[in-house]
Amino acid sequence: MRPEKTLPETGGTVVSTRVFPAPPPGVWQAWADPARQVRWWGPDGFTNTVHEFDLRVGGKWLLTMHGPDDTEFHNEKVFTEVRPNEGVTFRHLSPMHVFTMAMCFTPHADGTTVTWTMEFETPTSAELLKFISLANEQNFDRLAAHLRGEI
Repeated sequence: MRPEKTLPETGGTVVSTRVFPAPPPGVWQAWADPARQVRWWGPDGFTNTVHEFDLRVGGKWLLTMHGPDDTEFHNEKVFTEVRPNEGVTFRHLSPMHVFTMAMCFTPHADGTTVTWTMEFETPTSAELLKFISLANEQNFDRLAAHLRGEI
C-alpha cells in the first residue's frame, strides 16, 4: 500500500511510510541481515557492497552504493539505537548530507508498518527532499519485491 505523500516546502525532514504484508520479525530480518539487505537496499538500479555491518549501539554500517551510471556513493553510518524487530536509529555521516534516520517496524493488521524518518542537520532544499522521498519509495518497492521472494 502506498500512502499519499505531502512533502515539506522547506526544512530538513523526510518521512516515508508503507505497510508490508509480513510480520515485524520478517521485515526486520530482511533489513538486519546484510546478505539479504544488499539485494534490495537503495533506489532503482542501485547495487551495494557492504563493508561492515555491526548492528549494535556504536556499531558502524559501511557500504558503497553503486549507481546505475557506475557512480559510487560511499556511506558511513553509526547505530545509535537498536531494538530488534521494532526499530533502529543511525547517524548517516557521509559528506553529501548528514542526517539521523529512525526506522520503525510496527505491527499492523495487514503485517508491518515501516516508517523511516530522516532528520537532516541543516535545512535542506525542497528539491533534495523530494528526490529522497521518491528514492525511499523505490527502496520500499524493492523491499516489497524481496519479501515476495522476487529479488
